Amino acid sequence: MCDYATLVKHLQQFAEQSKHKPLTLGEALDTLDEAGYAFIAIILVLPFLQPVPLGPITVLGGVAFATLGWQLFHGHESPVLPEKLRALELSEHTWQILVKVCLKILGFCRKFTKTRHLALVNGKRGQKMGGFILLASGALMAIPFGVLPLNNVLPGLAILFYCIGELESDGFMFYIAFFWLILTVVYFVAFFTMLWFFGKEALAMFQF
Repeated sequence: MCDYATLVKHLQQFAEQSKHKPLTLGEALDTLDEAGYAFIAIILVLPFLQPVPLGPITVLGGVAFATLGWQLFHGHESPVLPEKLRALELSEHTWQILVKVCLKILGFCRKFTKTRHLALVNGKRGQKMGGFILLASGALMAIPFGVLPLNNVLPGLAILFYCIGELESDGFMFYIAFFWLILTVVYFVAFFTMLWFFGKEALAMFQF
């Protein structure tokens, strides 16, 4: 597994290499081993951490996260991406932005994370738990609500805290990720319950 310091080193190398020659997404992820899941998940989850529903984009994002979770749960050491996606060459400007955003998030998270509850993040158990969090979060995000606020934010926060826990070897972050998963389920069940009892009147409450 790639720790914070090693990941930062890799990210800085990506930005530097992109100045001299094109760097594909596959080449970048291949150097990260299992931490590639956390890396690509952080990149993908950023657009979803907003309260406004994103419609079909949220569904597509959820499917992507669920796919990553299925791969991790079944023991793939690094994300298995389609060849066309692996061959995608990101420009120097794009890498600079991605690296900058990732480092800001990780730098902030280091203020409250520490190595603890290693049994939750290490070995096969950690792999299974991480895979489940990604898979469940992606499945919840992929439910096509359309008009429901926070339908992308709540599972997105579960994904974000999984990534933090994975990169920082902090099992407590997995607990927080599960909290967001449970809250997402409660929120969705409450929404469906309101629809069942109040129908169109309840639906109108969630429209802007």
